[in-house]
Amino acid sequence: MSTDTKPNTRNSKMQPLVAMRALKALIDDPQQTDQVFVIIKAMSGDALEKAFVRFEKTKSGQQILGEQRELLDTLIDRDQLREHGAGSMAHAYLKFVDKAKITADGLVEASKLDDNDIEHPGLRRFAERMRDQHDLWHVVTGYGSDTFGEACLLAFTYAQTKNRGVGIIALVGMVKLAKELGPRVRTAMWQAYKAGKRAAWLPQQDWEGLLLQPLDEVRQQLNIPTPETYREVFDAYQLANA
Repeated sequence: MSTDTKPNTRNSKMQPLVAMRALKALIDDPQQTDQVFVIIKAMSGDALEKAFVRFEKTKSGQQILGEQRELLDTLIDRDQLREHGAGSMAHAYLKFVDKAKITADGLVEASKLDDNDIEHPGLRRFAERMRDQHDLWHVVTGYGSDTFGEACLLAFTYAQTKNRGVGIIALVGMVKLAKELGPRVRTAMWQAYKAGKRAAWLPQQDWEGLLLQPLDEVRQQLNIPTPETYREVFDAYQLANA
């Protein structure tokens, strides 16, 4: 199944003008979260294709593609996830999405992945799996669903994927949040980036299996540290605004 060439099935030309318009809209109104996906798509280039080539060369990637797995099916089956006890990654995931009042299928609508955008079936499956594992990355890294936590996770994600659209959003978020929360925001996001560089490559992970394991063991297995600076800055901000 492995190949040495990127699947050329979509227009991966970067669109800086589209990204600039979406970025302006996002800065003017941070609630327009759909603009994040516009920026990422406009500035991603061939990052997705490169990641897919790497993914399909891994043993886990070949197994996932061969079994035609849909991670979303696992994540929306809450009854099955609830069967796993406290301490498991499944339990932590449910706690995370319940607290944030989000759903796995909500990401599907928010990302607006066009059915005709990606023709290559393997690449499309990989793109959907990347979208669907976003909240699992939150859980395993310890970054919350707050704006600061999202920014830190974007820095981590950029280190993992080298997606320039993600990098742009992370940089803009860092500048804006540093003005609001203080200079330690930059430290926290730099630590997030370094953590992403050092961690195992998350896109290839067997999340269906990892959900069954204790979260602490998963973090150790994937070499993901506790985000101490993020928590310190976030806790201090919460305390100051209590």
